[in-house]
Amino acid sequence: MFDWIASPEAWIALFTLAALEIVLGIDNIIFISILVSRLPEKQRQSARIIGLGLAMGTRILLLLSLAWIMRLVDPLFTLLEKPISGRDLILILGGVFLIVKSGIELVEAVKGVEHGEAHHSKKKASYLFILIQIALLDIVFSLDSVITAVGIADDIPVMVIAIMIAVGVMMFAAKPIGDFVDHNPTIKNLALAFLILIGIALVGEGFNIHIPKSAIYTAMGFSVLVELLNIKMRKNQAKHLANTQDSQS
Repeated sequence: MFDWIASPEAWIALFTLAALEIVLGIDNIIFISILVSRLPEKQRQSARIIGLGLAMGTRILLLLSLAWIMRLVDPLFTLLEKPISGRDLILILGGVFLIVKSGIELVEAVKGVEHGEAHHSKKKASYLFILIQIALLDIVFSLDSVITAVGIADDIPVMVIAIMIAVGVMMFAAKPIGDFVDHNPTIKNLALAFLILIGIALVGEGFNIHIPKSAIYTAMGFSVLVELLNIKMRKNQAKHLANTQDSQS
């Protein structure tokens, strides 16, 4: 069980897989941050931790069920002349859920619900219902993560440790990322738009239409960089306007 400790290849696989798991977990962090923003402030951090804990538990359970994972590739039925396996079905349903959920959140944000009704809706948001939604999407995100792990590492302990490292990093990063998204509505809208794009990619993957995630993450990173420049510009403009008004008075 511990033979891998003496293997340099296993250690390389461990660090490579942990890094990839962190990258693959970015969309999970964003989704969790947006969901928990509907809860009262005092409940958000615990929801983030429990949500990421569910993600870790789901991934480890799926890893320990490798035989079941392998059977998911067997076709169940044909849809639009394409064979659909259990894995494809999970990806399609998860992608549709992500598109619908993110679309609803985006429409509410554009309508200005965040400014008028957000406080009221957060009080009404069910803590358990939020965790259920996180758990459902964790299954979809975890399936992708587990398939990546199986393709990179050969030892189950290496995969489990890599997942634990990645989730630990995500737990540390979840609060600052969530707070930043909450305090910058345009970043939240951008994140929701990318979650819709990820949902489309999941549906496409379910129909064997591969959209490289590297392209999605590159576009996401570039767009976030541009939006950060816009936020900085708006702050400088507001500061300049305040200084101008002070000098005139």
